[in-house]
Amino acid sequence: MRSPLRNLLLAAHRQLYERLARPLIFRGSAQTAHESLLRLLSELDGNALAIHVLKQIGRTVVQQTESSPPLSLQRGPGGEVLILAAGMVKGRGFHDEATALRAVDSGENIIPGWRSVPALVGLVEFGSFTRWPRLGNPGTVIWRDEPTRSTQNRVGLKNPGAQAAAAFLARHAADLPPVYGLNIAVSPGVTDPAQELDEVLTSLSFFLEQKLSPAWFTLNLSCPNTEDDPGGHQTAARARDLCGAILNHLVGTRNGASESIPLWIKISPELGADQYAALMQVCAEVGVQTIIATNTLPRPTPDNPGVNAGVGGGRLHQPALEAVRHLAAARATSGCAVKIIGCGGVLDGATAQAFLDAGADALQYWSVLIYRGPLAAALIQQEIELNG
Repeated sequence: MRSPLRNLLLAAHRQLYERLARPLIFRGSAQTAHESLLRLLSELDGNALAIHVLKQIGRTVVQQTESSPPLSLQRGPGGEVLILAAGMVKGRGFHDEATALRAVDSGENIIPGWRSVPALVGLVEFGSFTRWPRLGNPGTVIWRDEPTRSTQNRVGLKNPGAQAAAAFLARHAADLPPVYGLNIAVSPGVTDPAQELDEVLTSLSFFLEQKLSPAWFTLNLSCPNTEDDPGGHQTAARARDLCGAILNHLVGTRNGASESIPLWIKISPELGADQYAALMQVCAEVGVQTIIATNTLPRPTPDNPGVNAGVGGGRLHQPALEAVRHLAAARATSGCAVKIIGCGGVLDGATAQAFLDAGADALQYWSVLIYRGPLAAALIQQEIELNG
């Protein structure tokens, strides 16, 4: 992947973003920048010329093609897989499902970035999507901490709901990327196990009924950015019940063939070593393919110590790295084949390599886009290659 054109583009991107774009963006608040970004992405999605340009850049720096092969998590120089984590491309919030569906029918772009982001960066996990639309939390919900290259958010699972998201993506199926993932979140506030299982399976059914075929589904077992964090879902018993039922639901869902769409799960940082080992064992037993470690870290917000929000980026790196180590140790002990994705503070080649050395098979990122720009993942890959 060390082509002269690629190196030239990445060098130009580095200089332009660090010296011009980032200082300009950082003059305002993280909230303002995020809202401006969503408006820009929505406009880019509908601009054919812009999409063409983004694809050309993406093909050069990420070497993606229209006929990309099925996702294969692999390790080794030049084989590292970097995936944009859920949360960036998940859509607008709506008060109710009927309004969201009417927006789809009227041709509105309810998931800004659905076309432009994959065109540029390659692999993307869309979502999280819940059974019902969520407006998210009001007021300021996004912050950044420049000294640690961290972010913090309490967006609150803002999304159009699974039915509207499925209808929207199906409407644009011809322009979806060749490989993508869909993240489904357990509905916050639901405490009855039967109801939460029904809502998760219903959410999945909406996507399957629309004949969408993602490369994977992720069950988000942890969301620290809502007031009612469903932490109890990360016990071995709850994970077994939910994942087992989902996998049964997904049997034979790959375009009518016998192969099922793989299931991944996303878990929290700062669980105990025994809990990580138990989750690894459950995944091996029921057939979960991959564990994403981790979601964000619950910490008090900068403007209200009584309210938590999820920390990502630099401050998440060590807790996420520790989670990967515990999972990798459990995997080695059991001899199972569950894959591990490191997620949390993947900011450069060194932090990426730390996850790979700890046992991660692939990487997810998000906060680094703010600090290093839209081609951050390609810069990280380049740094891994140069140090490999």
